[in-house]
Amino acid sequence: MPYKKAEQKFSGKINACEIGVGDAAISIGGENSLPFLGTEGFKTAVGIAISDTTDEWSDCFGTIYGDDLKNPAALAKAAVEKSGADFLLIKLESADPNGADNSVENCVATAVAVEAAISVPLVVEGCKNADKDAKLLEKVAQALEGKNVVLFSAVEDNYKTIGAAGGMAYGQKVAAESSVDINLAKQLNILLTQLGVKGKDILMDVGSAAVGYGFEYVASTMDRIRLAGLGQNDESLQMPIMTNISGEAWGVKEAVSTLEDAPEWGDQEARGVGMEVSTAAACVVGGSNAIIVRHPESVKAIKSLVAGIIG
Repeated sequence: MPYKKAEQKFSGKINACEIGVGDAAISIGGENSLPFLGTEGFKTAVGIAISDTTDEWSDCFGTIYGDDLKNPAALAKAAVEKSGADFLLIKLESADPNGADNSVENCVATAVAVEAAISVPLVVEGCKNADKDAKLLEKVAQALEGKNVVLFSAVEDNYKTIGAAGGMAYGQKVAAESSVDINLAKQLNILLTQLGVKGKDILMDVGSAAVGYGFEYVASTMDRIRLAGLGQNDESLQMPIMTNISGEAWGVKEAVSTLEDAPEWGDQEARGVGMEVSTAAACVVGGSNAIIVRHPESVKAIKSLVAGIIG
């Protein structure tokens, strides 16, 4: 008996959000079904993450990138070329007041240099300090006006500054960070739209965790968000989801422990890639429209997975 796929019809639809400009621009979202269950061809854009501070990265990245690790622009170019990523994220980690406390001006210059070095859309992540990120991402938005970048991410403590500068004054896209909580996700999306940011210019950064480290909360949150946006036609939860799992996957013991520390676990690089691909794959089938990883081989694996499912 031939297999007949049963399709569930939904009244809602996920917004389509375009990032980047010109021939390099990509559109994420736009589906009206749960992941890979509809006829519209759900797919996930795959990005690669770099940072302006890589001192604590696994040794394997030194083998992959060499001296480019010390130059964010060169690293960005190499990362895209080696991975075939659809877009790139630069984390301005050095801006952290509790770390290097690099100046806003220096970090903005880094973002501008990275954007000029690549031919794919850019996502700019702050340092996760709300006050510093408000100042930093506003200046990044201004310096990259017309480039249609994503400011990653606004939180409740700084959404007014980032939303006003990113989504309104300088025409950038704004990611709203809600730390694995559907109610916070909805609230922040509402606050941004009330501020004046258009729904099509908002992405959801709902958070993540490495598989095996509380990922069930991520899975249930993504499911609830997607079912509310599609099944209940909740416009405040119809923004595409962008998920950066690079730090989570490469920060757990399976990826951090060296071969000398845990010889029974095998090659450290393979473990790190395995954790990253497993986590990314789970996010993809959960409904993430754009997934961000660190290792070039992880990008290739997830792109192959998505292509294989779509057929």
